[in-house]
Amino acid sequence: MRMHKWAGIFALDVQYEQVVCRHWSSRKDDPMANVEQSVMIRAPVEKVFGYAADPSHLPEFWPSMMEVKDIQPLPSGGNRFRWVYQMAGMRFDGTSEDVEYMPNQQLIQKGKGGIESTITWTFQSEAGGTRVTFRAEYVVPVPLLGRLAEAMIVKVNEHETETLLANLKARMEA
Repeated sequence: MRMHKWAGIFALDVQYEQVVCRHWSSRKDDPMANVEQSVMIRAPVEKVFGYAADPSHLPEFWPSMMEVKDIQPLPSGGNRFRWVYQMAGMRFDGTSEDVEYMPNQQLIQKGKGGIESTITWTFQSEAGGTRVTFRAEYVVPVPLLGRLAEAMIVKVNEHETETLLANLKARMEA
């Protein structure tokens, strides 16, 4: 089994499914990018959802999520929290809120601040475990990074998604 190091985190080589799509907005100052990947985890959906839905765990398996703080529980069961994320060596501060919280099924988080995003986590119980699908739609901060860096950032985030799912899988199957 191969280990991968990404931003100081080691991940096991895993089988995953990847669907990567990019949509560039018609506005030059609003490029949108999407990435979607799935992984099968040999663990009950309750365990996987419970761990991934707790924002305090995000820095443990999400390589560029440097910090999560000020977690506030919401009446829906979800959370609102502040985060620090690093992209291309730059620090971004923001907040996220769970706008849809369906225990053991789906979690949708809206991010605001340095990087505008919508993160959708889907959890499906399947024979022998849980299929987790991670989808991110985000605005590449082009004015800060420049158009030349844009394609590189999208590619790095595709790899980041693969790594965060591999890290989640490793933690849940340990």
